[in-house]
Amino acid sequence: MMIYIMRHGQTDKNQAKLLQGRSDIPLNETGVLEAKAAGEWLQKQGITFDRVYASPMIRAMQTAELATQGQEVTTDERLLEMDYGPYEGMDLTNPAPEIITFFSDFVNNPAPDGMEPLSSVVGRMGDFLEDLEETEGNILIATHAVAMKGGLEYLSPSSNGSYWAKYISTCGIYAVERTDDGFGEVKEVYSQGGIKEGV
Repeated sequence: MMIYIMRHGQTDKNQAKLLQGRSDIPLNETGVLEAKAAGEWLQKQGITFDRVYASPMIRAMQTAELATQGQEVTTDERLLEMDYGPYEGMDLTNPAPEIITFFSDFVNNPAPDGMEPLSSVVGRMGDFLEDLEETEGNILIATHAVAMKGGLEYLSPSSNGSYWAKYISTCGIYAVERTDDGFGEVKEVYSQGGIKEGV
C-alpha cells in the first residue's frame, strides 16, 4: 500500500499570509490551478487511488477532488489543521511575540496557551494513519500544512522534530509505503516548484 499525503492548494488567506487554521476557506483561482496541476502530475506517473481522504475543510476536499478528477472523498476530522485558538487569523507578517517564539523553535517551545499542542496533532494524525492498516492499494490524504507535518513526524520518529520547521508548498505531496512490517521511508515526491523525487 502506498500512501500519498498532500497539502491543499492556495486560498486567499494563504496569499494574504494570515494564520488560517480552522477557518473554512475555499481555494482561490491559483489554488484550483495548483490542485489540477498536481492531479495531472499524478496521472502522468500512472498513480491512481483506491481511497481518497480529506480534512472536512472545503479547501482540502476541493484539492482532493480536483487532484483525482472527481473521485469520492471521505472526510475525517483527525485530518483537520492545527487549532490555533485565539491566534486564528493572525497576520503572519506581524505576529505576536509568543508566536515568534513558538515558530522559532517548535521542538523546545510549547504552543502558546489556547493553541492545540503539537503532540495532539501528531497523535490524531498517527491514529488516522494506523487505521489505514487493513486498507490495500493507493491512498490519497488531502490535509493542511501543520497537520501534514504532524503526520510526517509520526511516520519519521528519527526526524527529531525537523518537519515542524520545513516549508511544504501548497499541493506538495509526500509518499510512504505501508507493509506488514510498518511504514517505510517518507519521500517528498512533488511540490509546486517541481518534481522532488521519483515515486
